[in-house]
Amino acid sequence: MRGGFGAPMALAAGLVVSLLPSAVPPTSPRQPSAPQSRQVNAAASAYTQTSYARSAALPAAPAVRRAAPGRNVPSSAASAPTAPGGLDVLFVGAHPDDESSDLSTFGQWNEQRHLRTGVLTITRGEGGGNAVGTEEGPALGLLREAEERKAVAKAGIADIDYLDKVDFYYTVSDELTRKAWDHDSTIAKVVRLVRETRPKVIVTMTPSPIPSQHGNHQEAGRLAVEAYYLAADPKAFPEQLSKEHLRTWRAGRLLHQEHLVKSGDGPGCETTFTPTDPSADVYGVWAGRRSRSGATWAQVEAEADRFYASQGWAGTADPPSDPNKIGCDYFTQVDSRVPFTPGNHAPDAALEGAVYPARGGLPLGTEFSLTTSEFGVAAGEPFTVTAHAPAGRVVLSLPAGWTAAGSGTVRDGTAKFTVTPAADAKAGRVRLGATVRTAHGTGTTGRAVEVRNAVTGAQQPLPRVSDFDAWAASTGVPQLSGRVERVLTLGSGDSRTVRVDLADTTDRPHQGTVTLNLPQGFTAEPANRPYTLEAGQTGSVTFTVRNTDASLPTSNQGGSAGDYDYTISTTADGAATDVANAALELVPRTTIPQASAAPDVDGKESAGEYSGPSLDLSRLWEGTACSSAADCSATAKATWYDDALYVLVQVKDDKQGSALDAADCKRHWRTDSVEIALDPRGDAENTSTTFKTGILPFTSGGGPCFERDADNHQGPGAETAPGMQVASTVSAPYTGYTVETKIPLADLPAAVDPSRLALDIFVYDSDTTDKTGQTRIGWSTWGGVQGDPYRWGLATLPGYTPPPGRPTTAPPPVMPQTAALSVNSPQSIIQAASTRVPLAAGPAAPFAVRLAGRPRAGDGSVTFRLRAGGPGVAYAYVWDGKILGQKKVEITRSGTTTVTVPGTTGTLAVAFEAEAGGTASTAAHLG
Repeated sequence: MRGGFGAPMALAAGLVVSLLPSAVPPTSPRQPSAPQSRQVNAAASAYTQTSYARSAALPAAPAVRRAAPGRNVPSSAASAPTAPGGLDVLFVGAHPDDESSDLSTFGQWNEQRHLRTGVLTITRGEGGGNAVGTEEGPALGLLREAEERKAVAKAGIADIDYLDKVDFYYTVSDELTRKAWDHDSTIAKVVRLVRETRPKVIVTMTPSPIPSQHGNHQEAGRLAVEAYYLAADPKAFPEQLSKEHLRTWRAGRLLHQEHLVKSGDGPGCETTFTPTDPSADVYGVWAGRRSRSGATWAQVEAEADRFYASQGWAGTADPPSDPNKIGCDYFTQVDSRVPFTPGNHAPDAALEGAVYPARGGLPLGTEFSLTTSEFGVAAGEPFTVTAHAPAGRVVLSLPAGWTAAGSGTVRDGTAKFTVTPAADAKAGRVRLGATVRTAHGTGTTGRAVEVRNAVTGAQQPLPRVSDFDAWAASTGVPQLSGRVERVLTLGSGDSRTVRVDLADTTDRPHQGTVTLNLPQGFTAEPANRPYTLEAGQTGSVTFTVRNTDASLPTSNQGGSAGDYDYTISTTADGAATDVANAALELVPRTTIPQASAAPDVDGKESAGEYSGPSLDLSRLWEGTACSSAADCSATAKATWYDDALYVLVQVKDDKQGSALDAADCKRHWRTDSVEIALDPRGDAENTSTTFKTGILPFTSGGGPCFERDADNHQGPGAETAPGMQVASTVSAPYTGYTVETKIPLADLPAAVDPSRLALDIFVYDSDTTDKTGQTRIGWSTWGGVQGDPYRWGLATLPGYTPPPGRPTTAPPPVMPQTAALSVNSPQSIIQAASTRVPLAAGPAAPFAVRLAGRPRAGDGSVTFRLRAGGPGVAYAYVWDGKILGQKKVEITRSGTTTVTVPGTTGTLAVAFEAEAGGTASTAAHLG
């Protein structure tokens, strides 16, 4: 089964399974915890203990305006503040908890090297579920910020900046995320934060669309990669340099989380592992090493995870007590500007050259790297390798049979070589190494290139893969492409067109043939295709591929059933053959018949209502396997009548989950529920053009409820699907339930194509009452399939014709747009006052803002005077682990304004949002 990198699930035993943590719903489990105030208090305490220990304590006296190095217009601070910048490591993620799987590593690095690590979280996760209360939207975002601050403090991290972008819903689409976040404004913020904080190493999420990888995670990774380069470019966002008086910044190394690694447990996992790309620099950090507290870092990480109670992680299990049964965190290097030692597997090897000097004696800060004129090279054909170094002589280390021409002497910062691969070089990625010798010492570096056959042939990519590969090439990181197997789906018993993309990689023309080497049960028409390509030209050929054995398993009918690997052979002039891997994923197909009369939507099946086939919904796609059919299994039937689809789902279940209040009819995966997913045209790239509904078979009031989630119009069912009807029957004693629904096809975002309706039905099983799910079963099932319309099953509706004039294109999606804002977060304000990094990675206010005199407390409130150099809005809070009082004040001109806020103890935190743009933050302890 491909996939498995979706959001985590809490299992029956309390274990959280999370190959790739996520803060976004359709898969977030839930568990109850303390109310929001206690969560916020804990997080504030964590920030105070770690951050303020490094800087001067907040005084009760007014803030003093100080000039920040590199800035002529600093933001106001509430203490003798730390200077902006100075981060050793910066992690860039999309939601609170995205850093959680690597806290054991960050904790070790901090403890070993006394590092200052920061976290940039693009959203506050306000679109996630809530297992501890009813907060949602911005209120949930602030709760999740509190959880994150306390969690990362376990690893010694205090600096967390948020970009105030909205967490809308789980999607596997980077494109949708890019639009929702407004990429241009977001990358400006990330670049600004990198220039403000000046990290030596940037760590981020996997940017490639590996199966089930959240689109928000992909975009976070892309933004971090782009910012690594743009922050160093004086032509990028020049107003940050000229008007805001920031400086360019060249981080030393760039890493992304690595999940596609085969390894064992114990300390050997740092040196013995198998990455998918052997040419990449991959680093393992063993979580079984003990911290100074005596606990393993895996245990520290598990304790940190439990702070994410809103996401159902309060029951995170302890790791094995035997450290030899604990594995590693892995990171892949995207790029490096500094020397490093290939093959160095020390736990802090990923920091070499950037945080501490590399082997060979070169001073810390010395840059040394390689670039190539092209990533894809051909056997026997020369290309250029450029070494970048301040001085000295460079010697290349090449594979056997490769040659290099060039003196190696560094002039004006570079040394260029003409490198020619061996005439018989085999296709695949190889490492080029280099050593520089200077008067101050030596250093090493390396870079990968990919040897390609004279002509290559590859199965057409999914749109998201094509988009990523184009991005990787344009951004200068082509080595990140090729991590996702080329996959296409095919309906059981169906045929489809398969395109093979061809490329001539040489300076001479070629001709040959392309052949699909399909597994048993599939045929291609024709058997092979001829082609002719000019030098350096691209082209394609197409085949009609048919599934001739409709009895072949689809999806998860055992092991990797549903996945059918094959190869594509491409000859060139009858000689060298290029062999590319590809796969077909077989999805189930059904026919939905027309009913003779409209079924009664009463939660039970009456004779003659559903004449179509029964769909087996008992295939596992995430979570714990059902122990028996009585534990969890299901079937579904569907029919259509007039202009509506009717669906009946019968579920066997031995334990009843939480009965939520009808007013809490959302985030259906928290308890027992049914999800029905419909793509009316059968061609959706992501779920923003689909219809998805979550149905709770029971609520605390007794009856069912429904909502729409992560689709074209997310929200309460009555508002988003006004014609939809739902009924259910729940057995007593409890052995399961039946859900029946009528879905008017007019409620779908586009007219149904009756020959190709993409359909999937999922059943969520929770055997607890703590708002967590344990098992997910369904019809067409792969990990993360709820976000993959192309992997849903297919249905035909014989005899159905949509009404004339119904659009065939979905309108723009209606998604949550309200994000939690930093000006509404006392914790973020207090941090900004200490670090002097403006809120939400925005610019600093263009004038000074400070407290004038000492705040005065009395009669249950505090009064202070705020002096501002211009108009804007002040947000004032009295914070003592929770908000004791708050006040929003419009300031129309420069001068001093007197403000009174309820509350007398804790910290006064004030954010100022200038009318001209930019923020300033100040804070003071109250006596």
